[in-house]
Amino acid sequence: MNDKSPSIADKPPRERILLTAHDLFYRDGIRATGIDKVIAESGVTKVTFYRQFPSKNDLILAFLNYRHQRWMAWFEDALARHGGRDGGGLAPVSLALAEWFDNPLFRGCAFINSVAELGGAMPDVVAICRDHKQDMERVIARLLPDGPMRGRLAEAAAIAVDGAIIRAQAEPNRPDDEAARRAALRGLETLLAALSAAGLAWVEAAPD
Repeated sequence: MNDKSPSIADKPPRERILLTAHDLFYRDGIRATGIDKVIAESGVTKVTFYRQFPSKNDLILAFLNYRHQRWMAWFEDALARHGGRDGGGLAPVSLALAEWFDNPLFRGCAFINSVAELGGAMPDVVAICRDHKQDMERVIARLLPDGPMRGRLAEAAAIAVDGAIIRAQAEPNRPDDEAARRAALRGLETLLAALSAAGLAWVEAAPD
């Protein structure tokens, strides 16, 4: 996933602000990014900014909703490119994440980061992030065989994905950060393979 937004030069003001905020919030953090910086880098006036987003909180929620749509579109496309199909197993998940982890702009999960920064002060942030994770889990579930354990196995796989993301993010800017990412992926591959096998075993053991 290319975490940097496309050129904003010819975009309408609202979209320019949102795309600028997306890149700054994800790269530097929400609390560390002031409204004045968003205004300056998006090339709008303060009046225009507040006409589109009456408060920073409004911009934060718009950022998270936009990030959700963008990330989910990438995730589903990446799974398909790596052979993902209904009931075909979870191996494409780690292949998709490897693309993301290798992106030099990777800064972890925007939703996990946002809850860590703002979860105690903005319940709406927690709600959006919860919905994002549920949607991710539903996409993962489709890769598992249909059966009574599909939901629980998808939940476990989604937790494993979040753990791998955090592990890959945990040691930024170190010479061995690539090794840390690879270790995260190896651990994820092991867990996903076990969950895929468990799903298949449940289906095979089910009575006709």
